[in-house]
This record gives sequence, C-alpha cells and structure tokens, in this order.
Amino acid sequence: MSAASRKMVWGRGPITLRDRPHEASVMSTLSQALTLTSLLESDATWRLLRADNAPIIVAILHTHLGGEERRLPSEEFYDRIEHDLEELRAHGFDLPLSAQGYCGEWRRAGFLTRRPDEESRGETFELSPAAHGALRMLDQLSAPRQTVTESRLASIAGQLAQLAVDSDPDTVRRLEQLYAQRDRLDARIEAINAGEADTIDPDRAIERVRDILSQAADIPTEFARVRAEFEALNADLRSRIVESDDSQRAVLDEVFRGVDLIADSDAGRSFAAFSTLVLDPEVGEAFDDDIRHVLDRDFADGLSSADRRFLRRFIGTLKEGSGEIHQVITAFARGLRRYVQSQDYQRDRVLRRHIRDALAAGIPAAARTKPYHPTELDLELSAVALGSGGAIRLHDPAELDAARPIRRHLAAVADLDRLRALARDTEIDFAELTANVNAALDDRGSCTVAEVLERFPATQGVASVVGLISLAASQGVRTDDVEIVRWPGPDGAGRLAEVPAYRFSGRVA
Repeated sequence: MSAASRKMVWGRGPITLRDRPHEASVMSTLSQALTLTSLLESDATWRLLRADNAPIIVAILHTHLGGEERRLPSEEFYDRIEHDLEELRAHGFDLPLSAQGYCGEWRRAGFLTRRPDEESRGETFELSPAAHGALRMLDQLSAPRQTVTESRLASIAGQLAQLAVDSDPDTVRRLEQLYAQRDRLDARIEAINAGEADTIDPDRAIERVRDILSQAADIPTEFARVRAEFEALNADLRSRIVESDDSQRAVLDEVFRGVDLIADSDAGRSFAAFSTLVLDPEVGEAFDDDIRHVLDRDFADGLSSADRRFLRRFIGTLKEGSGEIHQVITAFARGLRRYVQSQDYQRDRVLRRHIRDALAAGIPAAARTKPYHPTELDLELSAVALGSGGAIRLHDPAELDAARPIRRHLAAVADLDRLRALARDTEIDFAELTANVNAALDDRGSCTVAEVLERFPATQGVASVVGLISLAASQGVRTDDVEIVRWPGPDGAGRLAEVPAYRFSGRVA
C-alpha cells in the first residue's frame, strides 16, 4: 500500500459517494424513515387508520358525516351515535364510553372538527380534513376503481398538450399547434356531417363517468383542507401581531392600512380563482346542461342512483362549499381588523409578557421550591364560578299548579279492621301460617309446604309461600326432593314455582 493510500485510510481523507455507492440510498432510506416516524405521531389520518377501533370509528363517521350531510348539531350527533353504540354493544363490541366521551376523544385526536353553530347557540360537528382523507383511502380499498384506464390517460394527455401550448413562448410553434387542433376539429366535423363518426362505446362512456366521479369525490376533502388552511392562517396572523414588537410592525401596519391579509395570501388568491370559475353563471349553466345530457344517455342506466344524484347536485355542492369558504374568509378578515383597531392586541401583549416573565422566574425557582410546595397565599378570584349552561333550569310556574283539585281528609276514629288489613299487607301473618301447619299435622302425621297450601290457600299470595318455607327451614326437615307450590297472583291468575321440599314432622310454634 502506498503512502498516499495509507494516508487516505488512516488519516480519514476525503471519501466521496462514488467510494461508497450505497451511501446515497442509505441516507435516503434513513431520511424517509425519520420523516415517516414523525408523521406517524403527528398525522391524524394515519392515527385514524391505526386506531384500535378504526373500523367502528370509520363506520360511524362515514354513516353520519360522510354522505350528503357534512355537518350536524352536536346534540343530534350524540343521539345518533348513542343509538349506534347500543346496537354495536348488542353484537359483542366492547365500547365502554358514551357518545359524548367518544366524540371528545375523536375531536382531540383530530378526527372531528367542532365549531359554533351560526344558526343557534349550540355547536356542530364535521369531519376534519384528516378524517376525510382516511375515509377516502378506505373507500378506495373497499371498492377499488381501475385507475389505469383509457379515459384517465386521455385526460392527462389532453391537459399536458394544453399546458404545452399555453406555456410555449414561441408564437410560431403555438400557432402551428393551434392550427393542428383546428384541423382535427374540422376533420371530426366533416366526418359527423358525412355520417361516418360513431358515438363512444357505452363501456368506455361508463369508464369516463366513473373516472369523473372518482376525481369529484375529492372535492369535500379539498374544501375541508382549504378551510383548515384559512383557520391556521388566521391564527398565525394573530400570533404574529401579538409576538411582534414595535420594530416589527409589518403585519400590524398592513391591517391598519386596510390590507386584507387573508384574501391576499397564496391560499386566498388560489381560492378566489376557483370561486370565480364556480360562481360564473355561464360556466354553471353549461355544467348543468352537460350533466343533464350525459344522464339522458342510454349508458347512464349503468350508474347507481347515488352516482346520478351526486352528478346532479355537484355544481350546487361546489357553490355551497365555495360560499361557505367565502364567509369564513370574510369573518376572519373582519375579526382580524376589529382585533387590531380595538387595541385588543395590546392587552394580549401585556398578558404574554407577564406569562413569559413568570415562566422565566420559575426556572431558577424550581431548583429550590417544588411545584407542589404550599405557598400559604390566598388568592381571591374576581370572576364568577364557571358552570355548564345545560345545568341551568328555568322556573316554570305551571309546575306548581295542581293538576287535580285538592281533597281534604278530616281526622276520624281509626277502624281496627282496616288497621289489621294494613298490617297484613305489609307483614307476613305467621300466626295464620302456624295455625294452618298445625291443623294440617292434626289430620296427618307429617306434611310438606305444598300439602299445606293445598288445604289452606295462600291468603297473602307469594308472602304466604315465603312464610311457610321460612317456617319449614327453621322447624322442618329438608328432603332430597323438590315440589311444586301454587298461589294466586295479585291479578287473580295462578302462579307456581319449583322449590326444595321440606317436611313438617311436629307441631310448630
């Protein structure tokens, strides 16, 4: 080995990836493994797919929030889930929590989004973007669609060709490509006029419709994701206003000048372009006409009723979702402007400064004083105690009204016979039972409980039977047999039961 070689090995000289060709792939694998490990802990979609009760969670969320109803009031949502839980428990599923408990867990895990109801003082639940993605993935697993199709390739090729024309800076080439498109259109027009062009095969038409449905099914997920982006953007802008000092007033100054930072963001401009296209009357009318014509074709009979209903309502769904996002953007922009103009951010800055000072002072104090050490200080709270609004019960004067006239019962001399009857209703008449047993023993040398009841019916119903068995257990003899005892019920119908047999052999007291 040469000196240069020894220096390279022992001196740890420069080694390139060509010296170790597998190094690039190893680093790529390690990087992906670390990224996916972090994603495993932070991504709610993955968290839902690997949950212990994932099939139950997905089934409940898909049933109530994954169809045409995308948002439900909390109380109605609780009632529906409680009914589902009862049915699932009846089939052997171990579900210990209540509907409110599971909704709380799913909200904290990022599967549900809870928002105030704009039409009432309650709250609503809807699927989070992560839950939309998980339901979409599982839907594709349970009902896989063929993705390598002629329609999918034609769609990609058409978009790619259009992008090539629109992005070409050479006007000569752009004109050549446009002329070629016009020639192809002219050829198709001539063929149709000559009666030579046939319509598309029904199987291929169904394939294209299902490809369109597959792409359109992602729209609700996109709306939820866009709304989550605007919520995160609004929170980030408020945080920047509070955390910035007087030397970093960029966000604050722009809000004071009336700049709509929500609408002027990248997400806001992208959504504005989408919304303009959706709300265009000509586009909407043409879209509805195309859907109506497609559904009138013979091949549309191969579509399910749910698919046809989805296509008919698709443009309306787009407009409804777009309008909702517009309301969110407007509300966030107004709230941000009001937050700045009312000087509320100054109060939050002071509060943030006090919290940071307290945290900073707590670090050196932690070395001498434990967090649970009593301070012997009393703090009088100025605020009222918090409580649930559901615990408040309004006073209803009608509840104090007597439903029937009040009857007066005047005091009178007690009736001895009625008092005796009342005592018999509340206690077992052992004196009567003892006399019955002794009378039966006078007729025969021994008897059982059933034989006593045959001669002396149970005047107190089942209480007489219980009293006789108690007497037999204490003063009779247990046998290895069983016997049938009978007594009249409160409704007059006969009752019977199988009890251990006891025999009376001597008088009872």
